[in-house]
Amino acid sequence: MVKNFTSHRTGPTSGFSMLGNDITLTGNVEASADLHIDGRVIGDITCKALVQGEDSEIAGGISAESVRIAGTVRGTIAAREVVILKSAQIIGDVAYDALTIEQGARLEGRLSPNGGQMPPALARLPHAGSSSEAEVVIAAE
Repeated sequence: MVKNFTSHRTGPTSGFSMLGNDITLTGNVEASADLHIDGRVIGDITCKALVQGEDSEIAGGISAESVRIAGTVRGTIAAREVVILKSAQIIGDVAYDALTIEQGARLEGRLSPNGGQMPPALARLPHAGSSSEAEVVIAAE
């Protein structure tokens, strides 16, 4: 079940949608508003801002202005601002303009700066040997 919450202010409004922890969604998700995911999504996600809950799982590409990852992601992330929390596990490449990674987060993939404007399906990250490429695994035990 997708719950939509909208502001009742006059003038421009911003929306907020949430996928609860009891939801498994198969298919692509497109939202013009902010999206909070606590459940499981199998498919690509495009939205303004994404907040992922700690116990959630996303298997697909993510394209947004900003993302805050706390759960598991198996796929490419392309965003202007990426925050990877210590509980996160990402298996895939990350294209970003600004990046924050908390100690304890796990990332298995490549980092590509200044790539936040590219959608996941079109993101072409540097080939091996490029100076802007880095393979990172951050883990604190």
